[in-house]
Amino acid sequence: MNSSYAVPAVALVVLATVLVGAFGLRISRTTSDFYVASRTVGPRLNAAAISGEYLSAASFLGIAGLVLVQGPDMLWYPVGYTAGYLVLLLFVAAPLRRSGAYTLPDFAEARLASQAVRRLAGAFVVGVGWLYLLPQLQGAGLTLTVLTGAPDWLGGIIVAVVVVAIVAAGGMRSITFVQAFQYWLKLTALLVPAFFLVLAWQADGGPHRAFDEPAAFREQRAVRVDATLDLRLDRALTVTVDGTVDGRAYDDTEARLPAGTHRIDQGTRLTFAPGTEVPAADRGSNGGMSTSLAAGREDRPLYATYGLILATFLGTMGLPHVVVRFYTSPHGVAARRTTVAVLALIGAFYLLPPVYGALGRLYAPELTLTGDADAAVLLLPGRMIGGVGGDLLGALLAGGAFAAFLSTASGLAMAVAGVLTQDVLPTRGVRHFRLGTLLAMSAPLAASVLVGGLPVADAVGLAFAVSASSFCPLLVLGIWWRRLTPPGAAAGMLVGGGSAFAAVAATMAGFPGGGPLHALLAWPALWTVPLGFLTMILVSLATPARVPPGTAAVLARFHLPEQLRTEVKA
Repeated sequence: MNSSYAVPAVALVVLATVLVGAFGLRISRTTSDFYVASRTVGPRLNAAAISGEYLSAASFLGIAGLVLVQGPDMLWYPVGYTAGYLVLLLFVAAPLRRSGAYTLPDFAEARLASQAVRRLAGAFVVGVGWLYLLPQLQGAGLTLTVLTGAPDWLGGIIVAVVVVAIVAAGGMRSITFVQAFQYWLKLTALLVPAFFLVLAWQADGGPHRAFDEPAAFREQRAVRVDATLDLRLDRALTVTVDGTVDGRAYDDTEARLPAGTHRIDQGTRLTFAPGTEVPAADRGSNGGMSTSLAAGREDRPLYATYGLILATFLGTMGLPHVVVRFYTSPHGVAARRTTVAVLALIGAFYLLPPVYGALGRLYAPELTLTGDADAAVLLLPGRMIGGVGGDLLGALLAGGAFAAFLSTASGLAMAVAGVLTQDVLPTRGVRHFRLGTLLAMSAPLAASVLVGGLPVADAVGLAFAVSASSFCPLLVLGIWWRRLTPPGAAAGMLVGGGSAFAAVAATMAGFPGGGPLHALLAWPALWTVPLGFLTMILVSLATPARVPPGTAAVLARFHLPEQLRTEVKA
């Protein structure tokens, strides 16, 4: 990709983000403006803002990368991401707005009158927020590296600096305008290039290979291995090697590799003949973080699919940056209308990433070997169109990708900083919120610099699993079950959410490398979500005396329309 076009595009997106955020800062007048935009954000603006922050690096880059590597099974990601809002609409949106809370810990305290549960909820908000921020920063690093060859930590630092400046300066009022603007930018950035890419694909003769067949090289392709990997072959492969394979050095000579696993050393160049199927690459055995969950999906495909569906369906309602936006709606009806509009906006967006993934299987299959499958969206214009047209479309995609990182990171920073300010820092107020914003970005930024990562969609999927296992039981039972007690809520979050966190940590550390235990840990929602619900219910039933006084009045506030509650008071 020609960086002479892409770098100015990214700079323009960053500048536009700062200017739109400055506009929001100018009309912020009160503390309520800063935290919840004075609860005056209408459904259309709020829906665009929610869609802007929800469509993250996983949506813009990650889904296409997973579809490229693993085919149509990965279409469950956009289905789950969208359907999660249907669950949110049915069970949570309006009651959550009527609770009058600012954050999830505020909701926990309002419902259960317990400081301990509030602090525990705050810890999970920070944990989920940091887990979700990590792939945003890593995705930004990948994008800037593809564009300019810059170090992979630089993009994350740029995103972190811009986000801290916007959130600390203008708060919720400011980022509402930023995120709404960035939704339409991201949609345009994917839609326009997709139109021209499909035209180029048709001009090239249309489909060359069925979508659900293994990816293959359409033409002779040389692939340089940037990090040592194990190549798994189902059948013998003839390939030209310049480097070291299985400890044997080759000098640009042909080698016939039998079926099995072969160690490819860093720096080796493999040249594949046209029509060769792309072999599977395994980096999980090399220590450090596993780079893909593909092997686990191959071992337990049905379990992995169900685990993914449950995590994405139920995890949306507990994502701190999504939930906090419902507090900005003027009333419960507006919150529901906002959710319906969000379903339409993100449903339209999610039609596009699979197109890039399918085209990537045809025109950039070697990315499965280099470990850069998430870069397919950025590279396809150059591969399929080329010239100035390809560079300009690539620049548009690069700008859209940075908009994705900035909008999602802004929402997450706002949510995490709010909890840190309310529950961790010794004093509250706008000044300490700005310190909380800096702390909210520091930990994931340090992690993104120090460690590698999963593909962004996989990493975000793990964050959804933790959210579904901790906050989904708290919200559903807290809103709809009057017998929930503080010990039950705390135990459920600790057991369900804690188990999910442990599973995520093991998966990101590459343990275990495969087998049934790997599948259980890589897609934990299928057992951690029921575990969280069951623990909350059983412990609550065992502690009936701990039901908070005034629970009936609290639930009435959640479920009665605002107008009716006003009439009853009058």
